[in-house]
Amino acid sequence: MTIIMKKIKFTYIALMAAAVLATSCKESFLEVESPTQDFIDTYFTNDEHLQEAVVAAYDPLEWTDWGAGPHTQYNPVNIMSDIMADQIWVGGADKTDNQFWHLMMNYEALPNNCMWWLWEAAYSGVKRSNDVLTYIGWAGNNITKKAAASYEAQARVLRVFYYTWLWKFWGNIPYYEVNLNAPYLADQIKADEVYAKMIADLEGAIDLNALPMKATSDNYGRVTKAMAYMLYAEIVMYQNDQSRFPKALQFMEEIIASGYYALAEDYASIFKESGEWGTESVWEINYKDDGAYRSWGSPLNAGGTVLPRLISPNGWADGTDGHDNGWGFAPVRKETYDMYDEKDTRRNATCWNAAAVGSYNPRYQDTGFFLEKYVAHTGDNKDQIADGDLNWNNNLRIYRFSETLLNAAELILKTNGDAAKASDYLNRVHHRAGLADNLVATEDNILNERALEFVGEGKRYWDLVRTGRAASVLVPDQYGYRTNRWSENKKYLPIPQNEIDAAQGTLTQNNY
Repeated sequence: MTIIMKKIKFTYIALMAAAVLATSCKESFLEVESPTQDFIDTYFTNDEHLQEAVVAAYDPLEWTDWGAGPHTQYNPVNIMSDIMADQIWVGGADKTDNQFWHLMMNYEALPNNCMWWLWEAAYSGVKRSNDVLTYIGWAGNNITKKAAASYEAQARVLRVFYYTWLWKFWGNIPYYEVNLNAPYLADQIKADEVYAKMIADLEGAIDLNALPMKATSDNYGRVTKAMAYMLYAEIVMYQNDQSRFPKALQFMEEIIASGYYALAEDYASIFKESGEWGTESVWEINYKDDGAYRSWGSPLNAGGTVLPRLISPNGWADGTDGHDNGWGFAPVRKETYDMYDEKDTRRNATCWNAAAVGSYNPRYQDTGFFLEKYVAHTGDNKDQIADGDLNWNNNLRIYRFSETLLNAAELILKTNGDAAKASDYLNRVHHRAGLADNLVATEDNILNERALEFVGEGKRYWDLVRTGRAASVLVPDQYGYRTNRWSENKKYLPIPQNEIDAAQGTLTQNNY
């Protein structure tokens, strides 16, 4: 694990924190002063400096698309799960381009050729979240109880969120809640034990009652009570922890009843810049192009994301049909386009039929369709000042109110609740898409609605795994791209070999 040592002058730490990304588009959340002399155990003893540490704990959320260091890869977290499902292909120049993506898609990732940057980014987030909790103790009475509770709640929810990445992709991982001392080794525990620790930590954070249900505009990007509730439902449902289904349902009902969130009338608007942090948004990871100075030489500088460039058609004439060119990764499968009713407003808002409106260089696995939600739209990087490839302003939508409704519908079924209410929640999402059918809430209908609603948002693969459908759905395809069938022993990725080597015999490799 990449761990930054604590017993060094804060000068270096603060310079890093000032350079890396913060998650709010508001300047008040981005301002970080860089001291020149203080040591960290004297610097982090007041509210102003603790706020800097909290900002730094959010930074790794934005690193997954591309980072820094010897193990940097393109790991946009939504795409990394979706390529293992059945709605998008990998694409690129050929099956050696971002080869580890192709290996993941075919369930044959190898320790020396697998996803490893997300592992490092997630543990950096864990480390920084732990830092905040340590610094709260150092500050003591120099901060108010209200501020201390808020910082603690934010740090603990973030820590669980980072661990959720690690838990879902790798399962059996090192887990720690206090940062490590040399030689920086932590016990590896089983996936079920990781879940038990995460859920206890999250419940403790929620019980602090220190987070608002919805953030004010100057704090967009910070975790909220609604975000923590959505994270709770996500991991409880993925674990199939029936004992906590009632609590998860209660949390969904609280979000629904709060009045802070509602479905956007126009589905396509959700994914425009003007739709960021709209009425449907529960939580997003922020990226901005305004003054963005992220560059290939300094990829952790504040700025945008490379995702739109990755997934747009190669050789596209910039500006044609309001889109810009890209590198041809993650084309949408034709079967995905075909699964929509022609009246479903989500179809064109999700699947951009580039082949029908312009020309480009077809790449591997090309279908003509690209993920409209996140492709490069002309002008969405116009205000960057460093590198246009890396500074697109597309926020990554993590939790939306439509998922709150569908979670609630599913949890009602699982707890033998009011079937009519479950159907109502399901049909709110269904009807927003312009479809008039009145669906009955069954697990199949809810999962089908999720499949239509969340293409490219990193939900589908986990839905198939948690509901036991992966083995029957994720099978060899007719094109010869996926030749292997998903099986239980493929649930977890191999742990990166560099981590196995660095762990001095304390890490056991996953089956692969």
